[in-house]
Amino acid sequence: MKCAIIGCGRIALNHVKAVRSNSFELAALCDVVPDKCGDLLGRAEWEGPAPSIYLDYREMLAAEPGLDIVAVATESGEHARIALDCVDAGKNLIIEKPVALSMADADEIVRRADERGVKVSACHQNRFNVAVQHARRAVEEGRFGQMSHGSIHVRWNRGKSYYEQAPWRGTWAQDGGCLMNQCIHGIDLLRWMMGGEVVSVYAQTRQRFHGYLEAEDVGVAVLSFADGSVATVEGTSNVFPQNLEETLYLFGETGTVKIGGTSTNNVDVWDFADERPEDAGARGLAEPTSNVYGNGHALLYADVAEAIREDRAPYVDARAGRDALEVVLAIYKSQRTGLPVELPLSGFASTDMENEF
Repeated sequence: MKCAIIGCGRIALNHVKAVRSNSFELAALCDVVPDKCGDLLGRAEWEGPAPSIYLDYREMLAAEPGLDIVAVATESGEHARIALDCVDAGKNLIIEKPVALSMADADEIVRRADERGVKVSACHQNRFNVAVQHARRAVEEGRFGQMSHGSIHVRWNRGKSYYEQAPWRGTWAQDGGCLMNQCIHGIDLLRWMMGGEVVSVYAQTRQRFHGYLEAEDVGVAVLSFADGSVATVEGTSNVFPQNLEETLYLFGETGTVKIGGTSTNNVDVWDFADERPEDAGARGLAEPTSNVYGNGHALLYADVAEAIREDRAPYVDARAGRDALEVVLAIYKSQRTGLPVELPLSGFASTDMENEF
């Protein structure tokens, strides 16, 4: 597989490592700041053939017709525009979260990818965590019975030095706040595990300790699902002095699971009415990770390559990215209006939150 990466900032390192671990070809890198491409290769200790370097992704798309996978890893506000141009060029895509910052753009990515017949994967790599996969199999096998409720807690720390690394962070036009940037992975997991169909969202968000940002640094929400179950979301970048946890709780009629660790990578609680021999392997599982991004990028790349070969949808497709974004934007709209927000959501963007705090 020939791969290219557009955007060579902080998260791009995980994409380079994923390309390498799958023995794919890194054919091209693109960034508007040329030094970032070389810096990225240095950080990755890249020893393979040197990729071509581009300043303009459109030039790259024209010059590299044989690309199989293009990863979009720029600032969030540019994801949709670049992704749609890549789809129109017939390229299969991996889009870093969030896939877009407006429902209109996210829906257009889904629609146009279907129309053009290309594979688009939202980079919600935590779905591939070993602990998460155990829980997902339990959901699919009906081991929880009827769901009662669930929750996701993303209790992390982000200080001024983090935001100073890139001026787009924490802005409504290019990023959003902790719910959009940090908590969206957990929101994706919660919606996925609880059955997906959210019918309403009520939320409150605040900016408490990051007055130099436009967006929120803490938010809480209540989600109502079509089957009558409910869930809560708590996301913040205010935890002192460092990242504390990303924890997913699932409570069913016949099962209780707690997936903890700093990035939903450990099984803290695993109890089911139909105890099975394999439960001993899940209970107490702890997947080592070197950072909060986990180990899922390589597995996501492998899945997209397989989806291309088998002509199937990626495991984490564009609609999954769209649905996670929908919850975040519904939280924002609820904060803006002070009212519960019904889903499906349309016609709302992060920029509609300008001057909120």
